[in-house]
Amino acid sequence: MGTEGRLTHRLPSLPDREAPGTACQRARPAEMIGDGQGTSLSVMLIVPDARAAIGWYRRALGATELWNLGSVAGLQVEGAPFFLHESVPGRATERSPTDAGLTTTRIEVFLDDPSRLIDRAADAGATHIEHLTPHEAPWGIHRQGGFTDPFGHRWSVGDRTPLQPFSR
Repeated sequence: MGTEGRLTHRLPSLPDREAPGTACQRARPAEMIGDGQGTSLSVMLIVPDARAAIGWYRRALGATELWNLGSVAGLQVEGAPFFLHESVPGRATERSPTDAGLTTTRIEVFLDDPSRLIDRAADAGATHIEHLTPHEAPWGIHRQGGFTDPFGHRWSVGDRTPLQPFSR
């Protein structure tokens, strides 16, 4: 079966080689996130202004760019990739939380020092700050807090305890 009719959005075509100093830098295989094998799962956040969002995530979360096509960008926070896509007028199924007036997704980040990321986001203007709080979980104590970014996305930030195998 061909792909005709299934492509819903085309990204701008890229030249074979970028001019030196351009914003779009392709990752070389040695710089890829993960081991390049198996399945990867990430999130693409719809934002009203990709350029502003990239700037905020860089300042607030220490995000670095994997690539940037202007209205679509790949970022990472401490090796965890996520993607941004600027909202497209008229595309009702992909509105930013600020345009829709709500969010139905929570982004979860697990790291060694969750307080540092929450404090950094707060200093950069995040709202609805929840400082790190210990929660009783089946696997023991899980420390988690969170914030809402300026684009309406809710972030939960905690320690790595939920990432460990757990048997009931």
